[in-house]
Amino acid sequence: MDSSSSHGDKYRSFIYGEGEKNTVWRGGAPPNYDLVNKLFEEGRTQEWPIGSLEEKVQRLVKSWEMEMVYKVRVEDRKTLNPQKFTFSVNGRPSITVAQISEMGGSYNAFLQTALPKELRYYDPAEETTKSSSDAFNTTFPRGFALEILHVYAGPPEIVYKFRHWGYMEGPFKGHPPSGDLVEMIGLAIFTVDEAMRIEKVEFFYDRGEFLSGFLRVSPSDGLNEGSAPSKCPVMNM
Repeated sequence: MDSSSSHGDKYRSFIYGEGEKNTVWRGGAPPNYDLVNKLFEEGRTQEWPIGSLEEKVQRLVKSWEMEMVYKVRVEDRKTLNPQKFTFSVNGRPSITVAQISEMGGSYNAFLQTALPKELRYYDPAEETTKSSSDAFNTTFPRGFALEILHVYAGPPEIVYKFRHWGYMEGPFKGHPPSGDLVEMIGLAIFTVDEAMRIEKVEFFYDRGEFLSGFLRVSPSDGLNEGSAPSKCPVMNM
């Protein structure tokens, strides 16, 4: 995967260029990451040299997340091997690309839980692709940035530690905006083939700790959440 591009996004591949001329984009056009890139540059704790293993892994993860959200057709997603790709979170059973779509997209797949329904502050089983996107788009208008903190092992089985962060500048599920930093730190394992296409993804993180970041301000019954932005900040990483 190229570590730089002649134009377009500085941190992601497979958005612009000849290879994307026939790509079908959700929303009709390639995404713009200017806001979240600024958030990333202002808040990152590491600045990896271009061409380093850490920079290559960071680019791969950001590019994969972009494709999972914005590229409608599986065949347009160049970061993964669609015939072999599986996804799992916190040791749950692996699911395929088709199953991710069936459960309402990447947000709901990432936030799967075995908690009883009455204890679910965010219940992916009750959310659609649109409702989950709207909820997080409203909460994180500048996006939810991603950095790689450490790479423990390189390909074909990439093991890394990651950090996501954003600011709760909009409401979430009845809780008014706090303006506070919301972070998620976890581990992931990406298994790739000889062409660096992803075949298997495993994420490990504390779901409860992440969601608790939205609960610091008590709900307001009359809160007007307004309209949700059209971007996809949780995967604008």
